[in-house]
Amino acid sequence: MGATVAEKILARASGRKRVEPGEFIMATPDVIMGNEVSASWAIEIMKTFDGKPKSPGKLVLVPDHSVPNKDLACAAQCLVVRRFATQYPQARFFEAGRAGISHILMMEQGIVRPGDLLIGGDSHTCTAGAIGAFGTGVGFTDLAATFAMDETWMMVPETVRCIYHGKPANWVMGKDLALLTAGRLGPDGGLYKALEYHGEAIAALPMSGRVSLSNMAVEFGAKAGITPVDDVTREFVRSNWDAGVAPGKWAEWRPDPDANYSVEIAFDVDGLEPQVSVPSSPSNAHPVSEVAGVEIDQVYIGSCVNGMYDDIKVAAEILRGKKVHPRVRLIVIPATPKQWIRAAKEGLLTDLAEAGAAVEYATCGPCSGQHLGVLAEGEIAVSTTNRNFVGRMGHPKSKVYLASPAVAAASAVAGMIVPPEEVA
Repeated sequence: MGATVAEKILARASGRKRVEPGEFIMATPDVIMGNEVSASWAIEIMKTFDGKPKSPGKLVLVPDHSVPNKDLACAAQCLVVRRFATQYPQARFFEAGRAGISHILMMEQGIVRPGDLLIGGDSHTCTAGAIGAFGTGVGFTDLAATFAMDETWMMVPETVRCIYHGKPANWVMGKDLALLTAGRLGPDGGLYKALEYHGEAIAALPMSGRVSLSNMAVEFGAKAGITPVDDVTREFVRSNWDAGVAPGKWAEWRPDPDANYSVEIAFDVDGLEPQVSVPSSPSNAHPVSEVAGVEIDQVYIGSCVNGMYDDIKVAAEILRGKKVHPRVRLIVIPATPKQWIRAAKEGLLTDLAEAGAAVEYATCGPCSGQHLGVLAEGEIAVSTTNRNFVGRMGHPKSKVYLASPAVAAASAVAGMIVPPEEVA
């Protein structure tokens, strides 16, 4: 019996020729990430057992949730991480202005490579599956233990093979495939599984679309969401090494023809409309035509799921020469400085600002109700983020509709949820 991509990565990380679903293993990660929230807690937990990082060179410390500091509590968390990074200079610490959202930053900097095992103190660490890595999030205590031991325990997940047939129509993006999957699987349809993405629709997706799909794997309960390496992956990896950084080698794991999948799920994207998830679950996905007409107060385009250059470009193309509805606030936040600078050099941020958007520094910001766009009681937002739980972006009586950058940008102009073609 052959192996899936997830099984091959975990076998290599645990020093074994083969692992089986349901087995408990001790795996050695290639990269260990903490943001200012999770890392600060992990550092404090390590103090309780006099722990020190075993492999500080593997640590990546990225303040990204509330950066620049929004209040004294956030400033204190960042200070803990900053002092720790000074103590262990082998760790890679990204200061404000050079950081951005960790999940995108690590891929574009070549820190996480195809075939790697990434352990991160954030649930959306699964984003790394977009480049064929196994990324998964852990809690603060497990992160502290991984810091100290350079290994982590894990049950080998079963793998679900997801196949996307057909050709996405105009304005249908990777986010729409993610919301479609959320609607089919529900919040626990992938519980403790590794999802493996295949099909002609996946092959046609740019990296930004793959990021959306892998990022939202955790919204289906999955441990990881992986797209096997192909030419799109290779081009992204090679084109994003910073000057002076050697490309090195990476592992291109592919599933064996006789790999054992727990289930195979097929999706037909021919004729698929852009999707919108209504409050208060990503799995409440509907075609945009069924939701059109809902009046809105705010639109947010950005986050780890939709903050890449391609996402910003789609929004700018729709908004160019138009104005944001006078009742609506539009907030746009590219995921990293690199994505921000590229969009700026090509005039996309100018187009957005001229339309009436507030373009902010690369940070998580309003996604988790932290800052730069918190919702008041009764307000309604369209957001390109990954969660629309009660109170996720602010007041518990606010409402969040999840959508792609195309739907979000069009809705910002219309003042209500609309299909992109009504505005573009």
